[in-house]
Amino acid sequence: MPSFELCGRPAGRPDLTSLGWEKVPPGRRMRMTVLIAAHDEEKSIGATLDSVLAQERQANRIVVAADNCSDATAAISLSRSFPGSSPVFVYNTIDNGHKKAGALNQAWAMTRSRTDLYVCIDADTVLPSNALKDWEEEFLRDDRIAGCSAKFTMLGSQEMERLAKEGIVPAAAGQLPRMSFIQRMWCRLQKAEFAKWTDTALARKSRWTSVLAGTACAIRASALDEVVANRKLRGEEPTPWTYDSEVEDFELTYRLRELGYECRVSADVRAYTGAMLALRKLWAQRMKWQVGTVRDLKEIGINRLTVVDWWQQFLGLVSALVRASWVALFAVGIALTGHVQVLRFWWIFPIVFIACDVREAWRMPHRSWADVITAAVLLPQEIFAWIRAAWFTWAWVEVLTGRTRDRWALQMEAESR
Repeated sequence: MPSFELCGRPAGRPDLTSLGWEKVPPGRRMRMTVLIAAHDEEKSIGATLDSVLAQERQANRIVVAADNCSDATAAISLSRSFPGSSPVFVYNTIDNGHKKAGALNQAWAMTRSRTDLYVCIDADTVLPSNALKDWEEEFLRDDRIAGCSAKFTMLGSQEMERLAKEGIVPAAAGQLPRMSFIQRMWCRLQKAEFAKWTDTALARKSRWTSVLAGTACAIRASALDEVVANRKLRGEEPTPWTYDSEVEDFELTYRLRELGYECRVSADVRAYTGAMLALRKLWAQRMKWQVGTVRDLKEIGINRLTVVDWWQQFLGLVSALVRASWVALFAVGIALTGHVQVLRFWWIFPIVFIACDVREAWRMPHRSWADVITAAVLLPQEIFAWIRAAWFTWAWVEVLTGRTRDRWALQMEAESR
């Protein structure tokens, strides 16, 4: 099991054995620990920590696991500590071969005895100031909740700069490198994609979700204890986050739901997170997600908790098949007749597609005219749909053929270029 090396802590703060305040602050009923696993995140970790330190409801402690970093992630994290704020503890992982899951598990082991609620966020995620307070209130209202995910929004650096001026996010979030036109387009497409995901989740009864995305979520500590106990009974590593899945957040969510808990998407907490700004980065990220999800579903099987996930996989494969069949029929038609027969009312279909995309764009938080125009043009969304069909199909091919690749390593390599 990987271990941690303490990089430093604010002067006068408790030592390693206590990791934060001994008692729950007056008026608060849950001891809250923020966990951030960071690998070479010097460009974004400052804004992330500033957003956590600016919360209306201060965390009891903030733990940054600097995992195999070769940059200034740890130093920048330590610089965010100041008197009167939540204590920030920074660690360098040692011999951690389990990537993010290993970093989170060690931070959990060190803080569990003094934590009631964990908030796990990525090192490129920024939270508005209401996040911790609203998360805590939701958990206090309902003991059946094990986890609550944020609503995700991906914004370009220019948009984040505007939010920083309005005071919605900290100033550091508005100082990220400016994006090119192509990068902003990639960001808009993913913004629209996640807006649809959020709308779908919020429309469900109790806002349930099958994945507490590690990008930003809150998890009840006592529920994690039950997951750990069950893993031990099954002869697995007794940790909350498994090492046997490439989508450890999906697997953990399933284990929590298996215990009878509810996992939801928050109606109040929004998170602003980074998008993949190049095709190779997006492909590497989504292949890891899709391959990991398919492998986990094969391992778990079909039951009442996974039937919706299996249905979504089926629809994804059907969508890819329909697109491939359309191209094949188009090619065959030209080969056999030398021309293309166009249906009389062919234009109805793109009009319907455009109307649906524009409607979704209009519902997006922090929408801009560029978002609406991108939806109305149709071509960018259609290209993105083809790319999505490609990674969806290729992931299934990889799993069914038994190929194994280190998708974590491939994603990290793509993001480092």
